[in-house]
Amino acid sequence: MAVLGIESTAHTASAGIVGEGAKVLGLASDMYRPPSGGIHPREAANHHVEVLPGLVERALADARLTPSEIEAVAFAQGPGLGPCLRAGATVARMLALTWERPLVPVNHCVAHVEIARALSGLDDALLLYASGGNTQVIAFGSGRYRVLGETLDIGIGNFLDKLWIALGGTFPGGPAIEAAARTSSELLPLPYTVHGMDVAFSGILTAALALSRRGASREDIAYSVEATTYSMLTEITERALAHLGRRDVVLGGGVACNQRLQGMVRAMAEGRGGQSFAPPRSLCVDNGAMIAWTGALALSAGAVSPVERSAVRPRQRTDLVEVGWRPAGVSGRAAVRASRGSSGGASRSPAPSASGSRSAARPR
Repeated sequence: MAVLGIESTAHTASAGIVGEGAKVLGLASDMYRPPSGGIHPREAANHHVEVLPGLVERALADARLTPSEIEAVAFAQGPGLGPCLRAGATVARMLALTWERPLVPVNHCVAHVEIARALSGLDDALLLYASGGNTQVIAFGSGRYRVLGETLDIGIGNFLDKLWIALGGTFPGGPAIEAAARTSSELLPLPYTVHGMDVAFSGILTAALALSRRGASREDIAYSVEATTYSMLTEITERALAHLGRRDVVLGGGVACNQRLQGMVRAMAEGRGGQSFAPPRSLCVDNGAMIAWTGALALSAGAVSPVERSAVRPRQRTDLVEVGWRPAGVSGRAAVRASRGSSGGASRSPAPSASGSRSAARPR
């Protein structure tokens, strides 16, 4: 079995090929880097159109496969930036038609869950998904991945990008902030905005920029921002574990590559008698291999789409996707109740934003 996956939700264009057991056979990625400021969706989409054919060729060459040996073509259907999603979907449709292979749509967020689940071997773990436009705590229950907590405004990665650019840096902000934070241990006062199972970052952005105007160094701000925001994410993850009676956590998304965040989540999980797992960086950030693997799972459940019904869904939420390849029984202590919409509570599916969460930010 070999499935090709196309990722193009935001700044990264990627083609990946996986085989049995989520073995990565080939992977080629290229990230769009704007000359200044943040991502412009149309410019990023033009970048994807230009590089994706070559990335597909590189992935095939790395896997030592020919198109005739590819069983299906999967693509990221959503959530994401519309122009970027359409660029990847167009390439995927073209390949599926040319190679006469099934076309499989994949939810980007679910793909982060599935690649982490496959690599970790932790079948019933929670996922802390921390990326540019998505910040969610996710658990499986009753045939879907349920969102237990999420950002109320912008995604953690988008917050870091905005902060670093405002401080005079360049995109992307996360790695630069991590490097700057390593050189400081000065904890400056910042809002700690946890609302039950949800978090918010826009007030922290305002407060951090105010500290900068008062003369605080970029290094001290970076350290304080990491210490505060990653504590918030660790807190809501621990609360979800306690609610469901689980112990293990997997991480996904570009921000989950951060060593401080990984360390805080690991210490929390081990303190509860569990463990945590983060995929290697190449599979933690947006990548075609996670799309390919989730496409292989969806293919096994018959989730194939005709080309004429394969429109992208920029606002597609994690908890609206049927997960037909997993048993539908509730895991843990009624995960569905925590989603506030599957056992009589208030719905946790508000009018979605362009990123597919309640944030207006882009996914990474």
